[in-house]
Amino acid sequence: MFKTRTINTIILHWILTSPIDPTLEIAESTTEQPEEKIDFAVGGQAVIEGVMMRSPRHITIAVRKQNGSIKVKKDHYLSLIQKYKFLNVPIVRGVINLFEMMIIGTKAINYSANESLDMEEEVKDEKKSKTRLFFEGLMFIVSLIIALGFSLILFKFIPLLITTFLDENIAAIHNNYLLFNMVDALIKGTIFLTYVYLLSLIPSFRRVFEYHGSEHKSIITYENKLPLTVENAKKQTRFHPRCGTSFIIIVFIISIFVYSLLPKQDEFIQNFLLRLSFLPLVAGISYEALKLSAKHSEKAFVKMLIAPGLAFQKLTTKEPKNDQLEVGLDSLKAALVLEKVKF
Repeated sequence: MFKTRTINTIILHWILTSPIDPTLEIAESTTEQPEEKIDFAVGGQAVIEGVMMRSPRHITIAVRKQNGSIKVKKDHYLSLIQKYKFLNVPIVRGVINLFEMMIIGTKAINYSANESLDMEEEVKDEKKSKTRLFFEGLMFIVSLIIALGFSLILFKFIPLLITTFLDENIAAIHNNYLLFNMVDALIKGTIFLTYVYLLSLIPSFRRVFEYHGSEHKSIITYENKLPLTVENAKKQTRFHPRCGTSFIIIVFIISIFVYSLLPKQDEFIQNFLLRLSFLPLVAGISYEALKLSAKHSEKAFVKMLIAPGLAFQKLTTKEPKNDQLEVGLDSLKAALVLEKVKF
């Protein structure tokens, strides 16, 4: 029912997605100067044969179809934080936005997969349409659960299991809980690196990495206040400090310190469940750290902190071709037009 490739695609897109909510970055300037470029006002994600852009109030997805044309989907979108201002508090907003981006990203993947393959069904009657929508929604929820479960097993359960085995056999790890958590993070990082590297060897996933590069170059062109042309985008770096890849690295680092403050449990399963319950806190703190690093990316200390994430983007992004840059720029332009921002 669920192909391994589909689950891997969902997980990969979660990894590549920037968790920063554009609505949080422009709170002071959304209405006063609509004609000006807004720093850090657009986040993005590579999808299948395309790029999704998320601006403060819209989501756009540009997909290269098999006939060579580019189809752009435009949707109005308000986050929970926009609807309920009391949620816009540190850590909480990060957890909420992370889950929102997981859902938005998975929907974007499904849409791009259908559009890139020209899979459009004719619905002849309303009853059939409602039935189809019900099953599509059900399949979406189940695929989301499976992908999340697979991620937790691969990046949480297995690393902790291996670390617990080492803890039982190596006195230095057993007697130093900080070292225990450092080893756990190192194993997670190794599994994560291996997983992404193996996916990058598959041609279809490599194209996703190329579109990831297109997304970054497009946004950086805009942030540098340059005309949004392929020629300008080609000259930009494909490494961006707000990337989801950088977020994952920050999560690994933050988890070492947060988990070291928790009491170590005697039983493995208790230790695993305790850490799992604190995962939202780790994600929320990591979100705030990434948000701050994006605002102060020119400072020497911040550059040192984000260096591992930027280095890892050498694997998760590839140099995009001109036609892929065109797709990324089209998605960005559509988002800016909807936001009434001059470019």
